[in-house]
Amino acid sequence: MDSLVSTQWLADRLGTDGLVVLDATMHLPDSPRNAAADFDTAHIPGARFLDLVTFVDPASDVPKALPSARQFADRLGRLGIAPGDRVVLYDDSQIRSAARAWFIFRLYGFENVAILDGGLAKWKAEGRSLDEGPAVCAQTDFPLPSPVREVRTKAEMLANCQACAEQVVDARDAARFAGEEASGSEGHIPGAANLHFPQLFAEDGTYRAPGEIAALVADAGLDPDKPVVTSCNSGMTACVLAFGLHLAGKDDVALYDGSWLEWGGDPDTPKEKGASR
Repeated sequence: MDSLVSTQWLADRLGTDGLVVLDATMHLPDSPRNAAADFDTAHIPGARFLDLVTFVDPASDVPKALPSARQFADRLGRLGIAPGDRVVLYDDSQIRSAARAWFIFRLYGFENVAILDGGLAKWKAEGRSLDEGPAVCAQTDFPLPSPVREVRTKAEMLANCQACAEQVVDARDAARFAGEEASGSEGHIPGAANLHFPQLFAEDGTYRAPGEIAALVADAGLDPDKPVVTSCNSGMTACVLAFGLHLAGKDDVALYDGSWLEWGGDPDTPKEKGASR
């Protein structure tokens, strides 16, 4: 299974043994929408609800931190997922939250996971069937995993400001990145590049071709031969950049999970204003 699958690919395989579809929708805190209620109203047949908004580690000092290994195993067990299953993630969110779920799965070594290109919006636009009501599944005993992907701490990001060993790319919009007065932002991590995550999508909501994404990455000033750390406001859309880079063939990509919520909230961290250099 490729990392990105089409609506037709999924429609042809719905109900197949070992294929699990997860709704990974999550909205911004100020959104009037409720992802759980929307799931009960309409979801892809057989899908289960990941509940991404609660899939965080409350014991961490990092705002909205990635879930722990124990949380990952428990959540997948409750969702009836086995290590050998194939998992397709989708969302119906402006922040493309399925990418966050994809990063979490890959973080804990679950490689057979894909994102549905175009998400629920494309599925609906094509007039495909929908189910309603809560999902029902038999639970499994998912084994405790170990992290295999890279996540950066604030201390490591501070050290990188001096060492410049890794390129940092920020997924926020240009105004917040630059620290323009109306944006309410103090700017960005010194030396970071800026690539607003919506640029990775075509007009129909599907991801751009790998070559197009690679060109956007180059236009942002990133060297494809050097490692990259993605960042954003809360660690969510940074995962969209990580997935886009993956599609473009670059997997030496880490996530700064604390992102601007952590960095910008610390008066002692250095901040830089202005457009990307």
